[in-house]
Amino acid sequence: MKTNKNNKRELTSICMSDGQNRHEELTKAEVTRQLQTLGVRKGGVLLVHTSFRGVRPVEGGPEGLIEAVRDVLGPEGTLVMPSWSGDDEIPFNPLTTPASPDLGVVADLFWRLPDVLRSDHCFAFAALGPEALHIVSDEIPLPPHIPESPVSRVYELDGQVLLLGVGHEANTTLHLAEIIAEVPYHVPRHCTVLRDGKPVRVDYDENDHCCERFRLADDWLRGRGLQLEGCVGHAYARLARSRDIVKVALEHLAKDPLLFLHPPDSGCEDCDEARKSVKSDGNLS
Repeated sequence: MKTNKNNKRELTSICMSDGQNRHEELTKAEVTRQLQTLGVRKGGVLLVHTSFRGVRPVEGGPEGLIEAVRDVLGPEGTLVMPSWSGDDEIPFNPLTTPASPDLGVVADLFWRLPDVLRSDHCFAFAALGPEALHIVSDEIPLPPHIPESPVSRVYELDGQVLLLGVGHEANTTLHLAEIIAEVPYHVPRHCTVLRDGKPVRVDYDENDHCCERFRLADDWLRGRGLQLEGCVGHAYARLARSRDIVKVALEHLAKDPLLFLHPPDSGCEDCDEARKSVKSDGNLS
């Protein structure tokens, strides 16, 4: 379903209504049909960012949602979710380290399910399906969204990105676009890894900021008919090809490499930190 801005407002109102229907549990079969109607490809690769708070209530809870997505993808499809820890100080263990609370209950449940593979580093993604090993087997990517990273493997495989109950501010694929565009900002970050059984701090620079202006991608994709939108569960959903997301972002970043940063003096500390890195390097005024 392609939408204009008026249709988007109508769909958002329907999906996120606080009325009686908002509290009716949807069956797994109903959620499956919603995903099919939205345009999730059978046999494809699908990267999902989701907030179950917006989706619920659905039959089977978070696991029921995962099962519905898997039913649509089928046995030849591969489901991918972020699974990083969010803790820079403690070494990551793919068998025991919980996913960051910011990723939500669905992502934290997904990596624990049978046959799901998980990256062996703190910027982990988890995947289930024929392409899972290829997607999660790279060594630790520094910064996290370089071409040798799970989000880039989804891009290479012409996967789709599903934003379910969240917007493009949660879309990690846009960080990949920044890397490809060679944006001039980078901020110091660190993580902790095990070397010879001992924790070791690793410092690196990352194209990081508040990510709020990633929401610009809504209009870019919608204007070209590249974003499918509708209801899944009780949440507003966006679906697009990873390659389309990167393509349109690269076009805009070529015109303004800093467009994902809030303007100076807007009060965003994260974006201000990124802008300072540009000035200190002398790349842009």
